[in-house]
Amino acid sequence: MIKKLLFLLLLFSLSVKSQNQTKIKFSYDTAGNQTSRILCVNCPPETGKQVKEIEAIVEEDLEKIEGEDMISYYPNPVKEELYLKWELTDDNYVTSIQLFSLTGQVLKTFQGTKNTNTQNILFQSYPSGVYVILVNYKSGTPKSFKIIKQ
Repeated sequence: MIKKLLFLLLLFSLSVKSQNQTKIKFSYDTAGNQTSRILCVNCPPETGKQVKEIEAIVEEDLEKIEGEDMISYYPNPVKEELYLKWELTDDNYVTSIQLFSLTGQVLKTFQGTKNTNTQNILFQSYPSGVYVILVNYKSGTPKSFKIIKQ
């Protein structure tokens, strides 16, 4: 009987310890820069964070880079695939899209995007980290944005 009681006490103490953990929490501004880092000792488990399953991409899901020409992309952070969409003014068009690592290495280049306004970029084979997308226009003005791969 004492052995069973000790075993139950051990299981209870392990379950309490697994619920409260030491974590580091980060917060970021809208540009993706880290603004704070907080060490939380005996943090309660986080609840309420729901991962949205993608059935179809809707306009509200897209993050937009506005100006004369608009580029939308989804999701960021990305797990498997990044969806790009652009709406350009006048006779401007996208000549190429390049994916860079933070070290400046060109990982992938997409050419021949003149007759289209969308591009999907697969991230499955890349490790977790930060990447840069560079969109080159016919007008010669490039736009870049940061993508986080989970």
